[in-house]
Amino acid sequence: MTLYGKLLEREQNGAPIKVGVIGAGQMGFGMVSQISTIPGMIVAGISDINLDAAKRAADAYNASAEKKVDILTSTDFKEIVHSKNVEVIVDATGVPEAGAKISLETLIAKKHLVLLNVEIDITVGPLMKKLYDAADLVYTGSDGDEPAATVQMYEFAKSMGMEVLVAGKGKNNALKVSANPDTAQTEADSKGMNSHMLAAFQDGTKTMAEMNLLSNAIGYLPDVVGMHGVSADLDGTVEKLNLKENGGVLNSFGVVEYVDGIAPGIFCIVKGQNEGVQHELNYLLKKGERDHHILFRPYHLCSLETPLTIARAVLEHDTAIVPLGAPISETVAVAKRDIKAGEKIDGIGGYCVRGVLETHAEMKKNGNVPIGLVGGGSVAKRDIKDGAFLTVDDIELDESTTVYKLRKLQDETFA
Repeated sequence: MTLYGKLLEREQNGAPIKVGVIGAGQMGFGMVSQISTIPGMIVAGISDINLDAAKRAADAYNASAEKKVDILTSTDFKEIVHSKNVEVIVDATGVPEAGAKISLETLIAKKHLVLLNVEIDITVGPLMKKLYDAADLVYTGSDGDEPAATVQMYEFAKSMGMEVLVAGKGKNNALKVSANPDTAQTEADSKGMNSHMLAAFQDGTKTMAEMNLLSNAIGYLPDVVGMHGVSADLDGTVEKLNLKENGGVLNSFGVVEYVDGIAPGIFCIVKGQNEGVQHELNYLLKKGERDHHILFRPYHLCSLETPLTIARAVLEHDTAIVPLGAPISETVAVAKRDIKAGEKIDGIGGYCVRGVLETHAEMKKNGNVPIGLVGGGSVAKRDIKDGAFLTVDDIELDESTTVYKLRKLQDETFA
């Protein structure tokens, strides 16, 4: 039976999947609105630090739903997580510390967790996946986000026996490495976004984190620190994301990348595994005689696709994207302005640091700091220059945070 068929069956049996949503911002609101017309699924609880936002999302749901639902709303996410009327939780906060607490609490409540929070997944995802597996629960990233969409395309190609040379996404925003909530505010207001979230898109952190998640899920590495980030159309992407000896920029294949010019799409560059397949690719894709071809999906629907992950988690005990095991890549903190000794350092989407992708091995060798751990009461131990990669000697991390404690346990688990 198809996933849609299983949802229809749930609807006919009067047993809809009961969803709890933590975070009613842009992504959470859109997802709640989407679920309102999906058969076999309802929103049973919504939490947000702004109660009005939670109530607004609940009202939007009932404005579209054929059957009205008495939705529990609260500023305390634990009320939603532990509600008897909720069977699966979606983290739509995008905040590492919030994500750490939600992940732990949902595990304690013995419920499945779907993440619209790449930031926590790249920080402690390998540990949480291991813990959820031990409890026979689903821990998964979300359909619709570029990493999961790219994994689907990667597995599509690999299932046909093809060689996948490069996997990645188009970057949606022009790169502004010094972007902060103030510089992003006007555009954020015009788009109905949180300015911190937009700043994280603009300064490149979000792209780095997304490709970090993809790396951890398929085992591909960034070719260089921060990736190449070439500017190209589809044909140019194939030409530029080739080996240096073939006129491209890459040192090796089996890498994750982002491209300026093909957003909001995701892609895989593939090679036919033998002469017969190569001939068919050339014939079917109508690009002439090529050694490599690009598979391209020109869109990703973000939180609107998350209900697919919810349904798969509950009905099929399946995932959209998960870490393979130990961390493969890391998004580390880089100063985006001069920071003085004794100064408090804020985290993702703030005024002090941006994220850059490197391998886990490089992070350990250089003593760099995962950006998901920065924030809270983090303080600079010495002056840090704009553009410097933060090291453990530069920053006093806030060891009281849940995310720090979970990361410490992860480091010990995968030592």
